[in-house]
Amino acid sequence: MKPMIALLIVLAGVAGDDEQRGKLLFDGKSLTGWTQRGGKAEYRVEDGCIVGKSVPNTPNSFLCTDKEYGDFVLELEFKVDPKLNSGVQVRSHFAPEGKTVESAGKKIKGGAGGRVFGYQVEIDPLPRAFTGGVYDEGRRAWLKDLKDNEPARKAFRQNEWNKLRIECKGPSIRTWLNGVNAADLKDDVDPKGFIALQVHGVKKEMAGTEVRWRNIRIEELTPSAQ
Repeated sequence: MKPMIALLIVLAGVAGDDEQRGKLLFDGKSLTGWTQRGGKAEYRVEDGCIVGKSVPNTPNSFLCTDKEYGDFVLELEFKVDPKLNSGVQVRSHFAPEGKTVESAGKKIKGGAGGRVFGYQVEIDPLPRAFTGGVYDEGRRAWLKDLKDNEPARKAFRQNEWNKLRIECKGPSIRTWLNGVNAADLKDDVDPKGFIALQVHGVKKEMAGTEVRWRNIRIEELTPSAQ
């Protein structure tokens, strides 16, 4: 077999494996399959990306999948304004406006627009550099920060595209930032829930700051796949 033909066969096999490992959650053209909850940040599709634009004096905003997911591997790329905090929710839930939901020993009140709560994989371009850490949005605060993980803190690329990998398997939640292990957490409060893209609430001087996501791909896992 000629070397070039062998190489093409190998590459074709790799491409096929990528297709089998997951499916795209975002088609690159529309927000079909997603619903906005919480605040009034603006979400749009541009150049094959989901773009979240901050709006002042509104609560945290979340673009949520209509479907819930349990055990999975989620991979995506993001690029964020250096001043804007953001995040990716996994196995998350929603307290509707005017309702109170009890979870993990906490009472979550659905204020104006309702309240998203649950595991958030942080996107943090600020000097603290906790991107990839796990925060419990609306409930218990930090579950796993990166203050003792200097390699992960240094893995963030300012003003560039970054890649997040999130694995949820049973009580295990693990994250990687640009191939560097960021968080390794065991927590069994939420076995399933929706995925969401957060735009943090901001003050007037930060209005219009943006975060972009692309190539959002998920592989749902069965017990045999784990």
